[in-house]
Amino acid sequence: MNIIVCGKVIPASSVTIEIDPNTKRMVRKGVTHELDPAAASAVEEGLRLTEKHGGTVTLITMGISDATIGIRSALAMGATSAVHVLDDAVAGSDTLGTAKILAAAIKKQPFDLVICATESSDSYSGIVPGQIAHFLGVPPVTFAKEITVDGNQITIRRQSETGYDVVESTLPALVAVSSGINEPRYPQLKGIMSAKKKEIKVYTAADLGLAPDQVGEKGAREKVLTIGRAPKREAGKVVTDEGEGGKQIADFLAEIKVI
Repeated sequence: MNIIVCGKVIPASSVTIEIDPNTKRMVRKGVTHELDPAAASAVEEGLRLTEKHGGTVTLITMGISDATIGIRSALAMGATSAVHVLDDAVAGSDTLGTAKILAAAIKKQPFDLVICATESSDSYSGIVPGQIAHFLGVPPVTFAKEITVDGNQITIRRQSETGYDVVESTLPALVAVSSGINEPRYPQLKGIMSAKKKEIKVYTAADLGLAPDQVGEKGAREKVLTIGRAPKREAGKVVTDEGEGGKQIADFLAEIKVI
C-alpha cells in the first residue's frame, strides 16, 4: 500500500506567532519550526497501516527551507521518503492554491491512500483535505478516529454526538484524521540517523505544471484585507434575583435565541 501523508511544518509551539503588517501573513522566516502535531498523527496512522499491510509512507509538504526540520522528523519516525514543494512563487497561496499544489505533487507519486490532518494547528481552516480530494478525483472520508483497511476497502469510525458513524469507501481515497486518533511515536536514534539518508524530492510550481497565476498571491481568491486585535470582551450582565431572576435569565436566553 502506497500512502501519501500531507503534513504541514509550522512555527514551534514555543514561538510567539506574529503577523507581518505588510504582507498580512504569518511570519515564518527566522523562527523555529516543527512538524505540526496534527500532521505527526497522520504520519503515525500511515506507519501503523503499512506495518499491518506493507507498503510505503511518503510525506508531502510545502513551505520555506526551514520546513526541512519537520520533514526530517517525519522521516525519523519511519516515513519512507518525502516531497518538499519549495518555491517563492507559492508564498501567499490560499487554501485552494495550497490544495492545487499538494494534489499536483501527489499525482507525481503512486498512491492508494492519502492521509491528512483535519486541519493544521496554525490556521485551522479545515477545508484543504476536501479540496485535495476534489483535484485528485477521489472520495474524501473525513473526521476519522479509527481506520481499518481490508483489501480495496477502507472503513473509518467518525465520532459523533451519539457515538460513532461507520463510513466505508473503496481505494484510492483521502482520509482526514481527527485529533487524538493516536499518540505519535517518538523518533529513536536509529530513525534519526537513517532519516539523513532518505530521499527528499524538491519541486517548484513549474515542476508541477502550475502557472504563476494559479498559485501564490497571484492565484489567491481569498485576500486578508485588515488585521487587528480582537475587541475586548464586554462586561457580562448581572442579574439580581429579587423574585424575577429566573424570568430575566429566560428572557435573555430567548433574546439571543438560545431558547
